[in-house]
Amino acid sequence: MPIATPEIYNQMLDNAKSGEFAYPAINVTSTETLNAALRGFADAESDGIIQISTGGAEFLSGTKVKDMVTGAVGLAEFAHVVAKKYPVNVALHTDHCPKDKLDTYVRPLIAISQERVDRGENPLFQSHMWDGSATELHENLQIAAELLDQAVKAKIILEVEIGVVGGEEDGVANDINDKLYTAPGDYEATVEALGGGEKGRYLLAATFGNVHGVYKPGNVKLRPEILKQGQEVATAKLGLAEGSKPFDLVFHGGSGSLLEEIHEALSYGVVKMNVDTDTQYAFTRPIVGHMFSNYDGVLKVDGEVGNKKVYDPRSYLKKAEVGMAERVTLACENLRSNGTTLR
Repeated sequence: MPIATPEIYNQMLDNAKSGEFAYPAINVTSTETLNAALRGFADAESDGIIQISTGGAEFLSGTKVKDMVTGAVGLAEFAHVVAKKYPVNVALHTDHCPKDKLDTYVRPLIAISQERVDRGENPLFQSHMWDGSATELHENLQIAAELLDQAVKAKIILEVEIGVVGGEEDGVANDINDKLYTAPGDYEATVEALGGGEKGRYLLAATFGNVHGVYKPGNVKLRPEILKQGQEVATAKLGLAEGSKPFDLVFHGGSGSLLEEIHEALSYGVVKMNVDTDTQYAFTRPIVGHMFSNYDGVLKVDGEVGNKKVYDPRSYLKKAEVGMAERVTLACENLRSNGTTLR
């Protein structure tokens, strides 16, 4: 069962933490991008995470339906079938869900997984993200505690965010300012509200200068030591041995990050890194090349009929799949997850 069971997903995260590597979490918006992610993980011999944002889920349902739950469930069901053919484990995750979309995205999806678990099956998704970064911290953590309780019952892991990721993603824009850096008090409040694992496992997207969007390497001013500080705060709060890493950390907005910064973040307990901007380009670039090289075949120029072989969507989507898969494999290498599959 390549779609990870709850037990396998927990083992994946444990291995990443102890081995100081992270799994790429690849955003997908179609069956083509899903196949690209699966191929990339398989080529890297890496387990991985595939995730669907609110906008991606709406897109997946079609421009007529425009329903997030329908789109997310449709792709998840497809993934459960197709992933069986790949020799790696894959966890399904939903990305950034703000407060105003909880009732139309994450909560219904948790309910679907609860129904499956009640029937003796595994959850449809293995984890969900509650993005309370735009919500006051106390309310953010209050909602997180409620969702964590529901997630545990459905054998799901919850991801929460404290601090703000700058830039723009899925139409949500945040300023680039001091709020990009999670404060020590924020980490302490998180432990007080969600515990250190005894109330259920959760992933923590703490921020250390992360910015969504397109940036050249070196343009994003990261401070990975903020993550180390957070682990130290949590360790002291929980009374753990010095050097412990109680938080399972998530790295958002990694485009433009230097490789040494990424590796430093891994050493502080990052187990998941979101990858979207770079894989979008890797998928689109071969399509652009195909169109420019075959313009007189994909277009009916001067009354001609074009060339069906080159305007057949399969002709360019196959190239797009391979291009994106190569970028996923590179992400596995950068995050040191290549060759670590549990299968």
